[in-house]
Amino acid sequence: MAATAQVGLIGLGVMGENLALNIERNGCTIAVFNRHTDKVDAFTNGAAKGKNVIGCHDEKSFCEALQRPRKIILLVKAGQPVDDTVAKLKPYLQEGDIIIDGGNSHFNDTRKREAALKKEGINFIGSGVSGGEEGALWGPSLMPGGDKKAYEAIAPIWEKVAAKVNGEPCVTYLGPDGAGHFVKMVHNGIEYGDMQMLAECYDIMRRGLSLDMSKTADIFDKWNQGVLNSFLVEITAKVLTVIDDETKTPLVDLILDKAGQKGTGKWTTEAASELGVPIPTIDAAWAARLMSGLKEERVKASRVLMGPKPGKSDVNQEQFLKALESAFYCGRICSYAQGMAIIAAGSKEYNWGTNMAEVAKIWRGGCIIRSKTLESIMQAFSADPNLPNLMMHESMAKVLSDSQDAWRQVVAFAQSQGIPVPALSASLAYYDSYRSERLPQNLTQAQRDLFGAHTYERMDKPQAGAIHTEWEKLAKVKTESK
Repeated sequence: MAATAQVGLIGLGVMGENLALNIERNGCTIAVFNRHTDKVDAFTNGAAKGKNVIGCHDEKSFCEALQRPRKIILLVKAGQPVDDTVAKLKPYLQEGDIIIDGGNSHFNDTRKREAALKKEGINFIGSGVSGGEEGALWGPSLMPGGDKKAYEAIAPIWEKVAAKVNGEPCVTYLGPDGAGHFVKMVHNGIEYGDMQMLAECYDIMRRGLSLDMSKTADIFDKWNQGVLNSFLVEITAKVLTVIDDETKTPLVDLILDKAGQKGTGKWTTEAASELGVPIPTIDAAWAARLMSGLKEERVKASRVLMGPKPGKSDVNQEQFLKALESAFYCGRICSYAQGMAIIAAGSKEYNWGTNMAEVAKIWRGGCIIRSKTLESIMQAFSADPNLPNLMMHESMAKVLSDSQDAWRQVVAFAQSQGIPVPALSASLAYYDSYRSERLPQNLTQAQRDLFGAHTYERMDKPQAGAIHTEWEKLAKVKTESK
């Protein structure tokens, strides 16, 4: 087979098919392969019929169809399938060829694969791809990491197929080895936070204010016209308008309240913990999905565990809805702040040199967390690349300070009504903790030193270093343990 394709793609799920069509539409001949070859035939005889798409039925013919250096995109399930696919390709690859993993692989797996393949002269790029099915077809946000020269070889293709904002492609080189997949992982963690807070706002409107679904949808649509403009707010308004044909009721009301997950939220919380970065909003969002999975237990608990006595709320609905909008905006800023803090810590730990302003820039279009807020975040990190926390930028600090009363009102209202708002309240606690000059962990350190001799430091004697006290001998209060 003549080597006529500029790029190849393996994995013809919906994302793979759409990305292949996007690449072909942007002027590249593309070779495609899938382990179930009937999908190759269905694609080339269907959506790709008459296009510059070469269908291949085995790894050998697939590699032979590609121009050197070969550029091969993998859109297969994360984990072992990636390793299996690479192993099957290797006999037909040559030095300088490039494999691009576009799936949601763990960044540490990407680091290991990149290091191992580099020894064999093969380049490995881990590239986050965000935007869902539509994004893959019309322009995703792309987050590549790996060897810089290898990225420069695929950059012309990646820049053509990426989403555009003000004519600028939503793609940038993020750093060596696993940087791209790390950023994509954090992107998904922020996504968890945003989605959870939207669900909490929805719950407050429906349970707390007794709004009907149409009114609730209108409020989200109104939010999307202002500072909260974003893909997730937009689709929230849309899904609430859908009526089930059979029951003539809102379809959302018929959906089982158990949220799924594919692991990236968990990975974000694990990475943050390892790096020592607090991310309470994202942690709460992940935990909320876990809690939703306890459906049978929750049904039983609802008949045993009591909440506040039901009563009509006396809040001014119009004013409260404005406060709710402000609370969500504050929560979103906190979620972004936590995400950017993880990326900064990861970049420092692994020597990636990730540009924080560029991260915000490529998230402005194509991806699931694209929002108007990201323009301000990009400007904040452009003005101060070493900004310790997004909340510290003047524009963000003003929003949070000016909106804190409304934010507190919303959290207090939800708690008084027995409506769980784990992400909104975690965001508020994050804000209050970060702005506190003194936290009560001095007591925690004293306790640790008493039962484990873990030592502590004195504020008034920093030069003294680690100190241990015989607390039991010095304590004046006598207690008995049974």
